[in-house]
Formats: sequence, C-alpha cells, structure tokens
Amino acid sequence: VSGLMDSFATAISLALQYGVPLRVLVDKFIHTRFEPNGFTTNPDVPIAKSVMDYIFRWLELKFLSDEAKTAATGSSHALPAAFNGASTEEEEKRVFAAQADSPPCSDCGEIMIRNGSCYVCINCGATSGCS
Repeated sequence: VSGLMDSFATAISLALQYGVPLRVLVDKFIHTRFEPNGFTTNPDVPIAKSVMDYIFRWLELKFLSDEAKTAATGSSHALPAAFNGASTEEEEKRVFAAQADSPPCSDCGEIMIRNGSCYVCINCGATSGCS
C-alpha cells in the first residue's frame, strides 16, 4: 500500500505541476468510498469515506479559498438559474461539475445525481440501492 500511495501522490503532484486545477482533483476524489473509512481525529474532517476522501477534503479546506469552494459546489441549496439570475449555460456547467463522478442509471442510462451517500435518477426514479 505504501508504494501505491507514493505513486498516487506523485501522480497528483505532477498533475498540479502541469496545470490541473486542484478543484478538479478535489471534485473527482472526494466521496470516493472504500476501506478503511470512518471517524478521524481531525475536527474539520470528522468522518471520511476512504483515505482518498479524507486527503482531498483536507486539501480543499487547506488550499481552496472560500470563494472557490462556494463557486464549485454551487451551494446545494442554490436557487435554479431562472430564479437567481444565472444563465442556463452557467447552471448546466455547475450541475455537471457537481455530478462528474455520478454513475449512469441501470434502468434508463441517464446520469444519476447524488442523494446523500447514494444516487437517484431524476429521469425514472431508480436508486443505486439505497432505500
């Protein structure tokens, strides 16, 4: 595992050196779920879904400004574009970025959206196995 983590860290370092925005990496690797997971001793990241989730949530807190976090997450409580003055194109980009790691629906093939720790299809209503 040590060699794998060292190689992964080197790949992330090279990605950052060659201009991949940290926001893109954070959005891709947070919510990654595998063992080991659970509670941490860090009060800023009290629960981690995996080592990758912990690392990238910490990087987000440490290095991304509050404005970058707000712009990238778009605040899950944001009003639809028609109500807050944002253009439809801006809204589509925000939704796409927030769902970049979402799987396709097994029933209809539409991209699912995150619903807590699971996914739900807004097209047909199927879920990724959560009740």
